[in-house]
Amino acid sequence: MTDFRVYAIRYAERDARRGEHFHGYDSRGGEPHPTAYYVWLAVGDEHTVVIDTGISRARAERAEGLRYLASPVEALARLGVTADSVGHVVLTHLHYDHTGTAREFTAARYVLQQAELDYWTGPWARRIAGERWLLNEEDLAHLQAARADGRMLVADGDACVVPGVSVHLVGGHTAGMQVVCVRTARGHVVLASDASHFYDNIEGDRPFPILHSMTGMYGAFDRIKELADGPHLVVAGHDPEVLDRFPLLEPDVAVIAG
Repeated sequence: MTDFRVYAIRYAERDARRGEHFHGYDSRGGEPHPTAYYVWLAVGDEHTVVIDTGISRARAERAEGLRYLASPVEALARLGVTADSVGHVVLTHLHYDHTGTAREFTAARYVLQQAELDYWTGPWARRIAGERWLLNEEDLAHLQAARADGRMLVADGDACVVPGVSVHLVGGHTAGMQVVCVRTARGHVVLASDASHFYDNIEGDRPFPILHSMTGMYGAFDRIKELADGPHLVVAGHDPEVLDRFPLLEPDVAVIAG
């Protein structure tokens, strides 16, 4: 059974303040605390898996303060991975900045949690206006059509995507938030995505303020630590520090495990 190579690819960035990124009062809330936007790539001898698909160019153009470095699909292509060559696309959750180019992966099987689909297609999300803006309705419609065509693995908890890559339901940030565990030569890497936006979230035990369940956020921190073969193999979802903690293949691409 082969190990995977894993990459974090930054495709956008935004200036922000520390107070935007932690639940509750923060005495350092006014300090600069920039946000990075990533997609992740796991490449094995037989399988290529993309984790999350970022923001579409059209949505990025409407996002105030966002510096869009490249479409995630363009960034992957520069690494030699074309969208039509990807076999599986894991969507950790259905917020717009994780589903924006999903439709461009025309041959892929999508991987989502049942709880995430149930929430965004059920009655509650429509009544919670503060969350609804985080969903792109066109992306959801595309994914529902893909499911009808048999192009979706709908997980109910932990599930194997391909040998060496698994998804794990943690909740917290969203109802069906999932993290991805990848077997590599360095050990098991956990791509936390928005289960821990920043290292300060999980390492300081401080949830991000956009959340579905406070207790779920704490439980997600614990599950990430259980799955990873050490804290050095946890990859935070929006932290510029990822590009400092891991060696760089190029300025916006970190080699999590080569």
